[in-house]
Amino acid sequence: MSAVLDLRAVTFAYGGRTALDDVSLALRPGERVALVGHNGAGKSTLMRLITGLLKPSAGSVLVGDWDTRERRPEELATRVGSVFQHADQQLFARTVREDVAFGPRAIGVAAGEVAARVARALGALGLDAVSEEHPYDLPPPWRKLAAFAGALALEPTLLVLDEPTAGLDRLARRRVAAALTERAAQGTALLVITHDLDFAAATLDRGLVLDHGRLVRDAALAELLALGEGLETLGLAAPPLSRLSTALALPGHPIRAQEVASALASVAARNRVS
Repeated sequence: MSAVLDLRAVTFAYGGRTALDDVSLALRPGERVALVGHNGAGKSTLMRLITGLLKPSAGSVLVGDWDTRERRPEELATRVGSVFQHADQQLFARTVREDVAFGPRAIGVAAGEVAARVARALGALGLDAVSEEHPYDLPPPWRKLAAFAGALALEPTLLVLDEPTAGLDRLARRRVAAALTERAAQGTALLVITHDLDFAAATLDRGLVLDHGRLVRDAALAELLALGEGLETLGLAAPPLSRLSTALALPGHPIRAQEVASALASVAARNRVS
């Protein structure tokens, strides 16, 4: 299966300061990947390279069979849906519905299909009731959801999101998680920059760690969350279920509620038999 995203020995420098140093990674269709690390580790720079806003100083960034050096950001938007941390900067239309529809229209999607995509995206994130509101009349969390809906409506092969759950309440977080899970099941690859490891554990499967511009770890997310003190050195804290799983040495180190409950039940059953 060919890669949706392929970074090959990518280096990027702002002037004389190296922000990314020899980073190589690949994402396949349907992969659900968390990108974590300290502030300033290079995560946002990586996102800008993937979306074509920056070009690598060395190495190559491939989105499918496209080299980002040879494509404008608006072309890459046909394959990459993105939501930056400050989502307000991505909203400009008079209503949420118009804003969500802008991207598909801009890449040439037929009118009927635009309407269908907008309806799916608004429904997935619970935005139908505010679809005719001006985005800037909404509180910041709803604006973030509106920007996310715009990315979903592009129906890209890759979604790249920067802190998608920041400022969201529990219901909104569940909607984002469900929307991402659904898209991944349909083959969309997910790359999620996040400090929210509870959300990552519930939604994502693989973890990438950037540290001072270098990719220092690429592993199953359960393995990454089992690092304990090693995780804390990156300014991260494992979620409670992961800590419980580690403390009890549960087989496979499950990190999701249903999987932890199943592992606990199996351990309890074995203990009863013995």
